[in-house]
Amino acid sequence: MTAYPLTWLYAPGDRPEVVAKALTRGADVVVVDLEDAVSPDRKAYARDATADLLADPPAVPVHVRVNAQDSPWGEQDITALAPAPGLSGLRLSKITSPADVTRAARRAARAGLYALLETALAVEQAYAIAGAHPNLRGIALGEVDLRADLGVRDDTGLDWSRSRVVVAARAAGLPPPPQSIHPDIRDLDGLATSCAHGRALGFLGRAAIHPRQLPVIERAYLPTDAEIEQAETVLKAAAVEQGAQALPDGRFIDAAVVTAARRTLSLARRRPRTH
Repeated sequence: MTAYPLTWLYAPGDRPEVVAKALTRGADVVVVDLEDAVSPDRKAYARDATADLLADPPAVPVHVRVNAQDSPWGEQDITALAPAPGLSGLRLSKITSPADVTRAARRAARAGLYALLETALAVEQAYAIAGAHPNLRGIALGEVDLRADLGVRDDTGLDWSRSRVVVAARAAGLPPPPQSIHPDIRDLDGLATSCAHGRALGFLGRAAIHPRQLPVIERAYLPTDAEIEQAETVLKAAAVEQGAQALPDGRFIDAAVVTAARRTLSLARRRPRTH
């Protein structure tokens, strides 16, 4: 089974020294941010610095969050960075329709694209966006902007949108989306609780804005010893007898349960990281 990333670490594109450090902190993917983390007067510098970084493939996969296509910088970002040898993906901010994805795809050649859904309109069109183009590799929520757009105060007010995006990704044959960032880098307990909730909703992994968040995210999304033991029991039973059956402890298993068990063990094989 495919080993999808669990940790996505953001770093500001106009601070190459921070990006260089981010590449050493153990994240599965480093996301160089040209959008929210960069002031307008440094957009061009950030783009050029990122192009220099990606002139050769880095040791860690690098995605770039480009500016919105209707901004003064978005189309230039895509055109300049899509051909870079070291680019692993373009994260498209402020996507609101399938047309936004196809527009980016025309400029991005064969680059893998990831759509960020940050408004109510985008959430309403999640499935259409998820199936907009073969080069789209994933979708995810941008919860800071979505929270402002919806006027949501309590975190649970976003749960419907979260589930909508999880379902849309699955329906379109895309990987489970990662969770959006947890904005308080000191609140590691809150991060762990939030990750557990996100995992229950069907997310897989999470974006981070500080390296100290990485091990918390990874622990939350890697299976527990009990989950591993249960998955192994399911696969052993399935190897002996095909089809639906009941285990000695009363649990019922069928093909769907076996698929979930394989996914659990695939995650369990991930090597522990040192952050």
